[in-house]
Amino acid sequence: MPSTSPAVPLASFLLLAAGLALKHVVADFLLQTGAIARGKERRQGWLGPLCLHALGHAGLTLALALLVAPLLWWLALVDFAVHFVIDRAKSILGHRLGLGTDDVRFWWLIGFDQFLHQLTNLGLAAAFATL
Repeated sequence: MPSTSPAVPLASFLLLAAGLALKHVVADFLLQTGAIARGKERRQGWLGPLCLHALGHAGLTLALALLVAPLLWWLALVDFAVHFVIDRAKSILGHRLGLGTDDVRFWWLIGFDQFLHQLTNLGLAAAFATL
């Protein structure tokens, strides 16, 4: 009969997932300045601020990797790329739809953006736990 215990201890996975969720809060809300938040949403000149923002996420993911699995340092690059693409897509869609903060669809878009980031965090936690 196959084993019913998980290949990775559930507590370890949950701790990794919680660490990555906390990393997200720190990078998205504590480290992100108003200039970065506004700059990455501009129609022109968005690349620098968006790179700084995604680099904050990657840097914290790298710190976590160096603590738990140094050979997986490259997951920081994955986090950078995925965060960059999600945030840029959100900005492009918001511009194309002409969404402002008074439009409920703006908040739906923000919520979907955060959902995608948390799915990314679960994927990163799975990678840390199984690679």
